[in-house]
Formats: sequence, C-alpha cells, structure tokens
Amino acid sequence: MKKDNENATEVFGYFTEIGIINQLSTTILAKTLPDGVHPSHFSILNHLARLGDGKPPVRIASAMQVTKNTMTHSLKVLQERGYISVSPDPEDGRGKLVYLTEAGRTFRDQAIVRVSEVFGHLIGPDQLAIMQRTKADLAELRKHLDNNR
Repeated sequence: MKKDNENATEVFGYFTEIGIINQLSTTILAKTLPDGVHPSHFSILNHLARLGDGKPPVRIASAMQVTKNTMTHSLKVLQERGYISVSPDPEDGRGKLVYLTEAGRTFRDQAIVRVSEVFGHLIGPDQLAIMQRTKADLAELRKHLDNNR
C-alpha cells in the first residue's frame, strides 16, 4: 500500500509540474496574440497545421478535449477572422469540414515567431538542454495517454 501511495504522489507531482509549465507558457502565448484570439484558438490552428485539415468539428473538439458547443464558438471566431473555412462534407450531407486558410497558416506561423522571441529571452542554455533531453520522452507519454483516453 505504501508503494502505491508513493507512485500516486510521484505521478501527481509530475503532472502538477507539467500543468504549471502549461499555465505559464499559455500565459506567455496569450500576451503575444491579438485581442480576441485566445490560446485555445491558436491551438486549433496549430492542430490543423500539424495534423492536416479537412476534419469535422466534432473530431477537432475531441482532440482539444472540449464540447461541441465550445468548438462551434471557437470555429466561428476563427472563421470571422478568415483563419479557417468551413465547407460541407461531401461524404456526409449534414456534416462540415474545417480547413486552414492561407491567412490562418500565416497567422499561426507569425504567432510562433512572436512567442519564440519572448521565450528566447527566458530560455537559456540550461533550460534548452532540459527541453532537448525530455522532449522525446514527453512525446511518448503524450501518445500513450492519447491512445488510452
């Protein structure tokens, strides 16, 4: 029983650190985005750029771990800014597909440059070495958790 508690404490502590890093980095990202664009909106653009677009809103909502209603609102904001387009799904008459526009791709790329400049002032050689050592392990853990949700 003591071993289980030690493991639980270790796991909780690990994810607490990741959560705090996420909060701090998301706050930095938010400060670099224009008014009305939230980090969650950027995450959608980043998701579409990384994994490909032409996905139904419900699939994007699942990937972002948000409700369909929340995703509908976020997609509306992105569509109003010209960052995405939403088209009928040719295979499902009632369905829609979300596409990243050239403006959305450019916005995402520029946002990465802006936030990277801020991080460049915060991340020194020691922090960069930590990031380089742990990135592959974190990706492996993310994949495991994503496959088992």
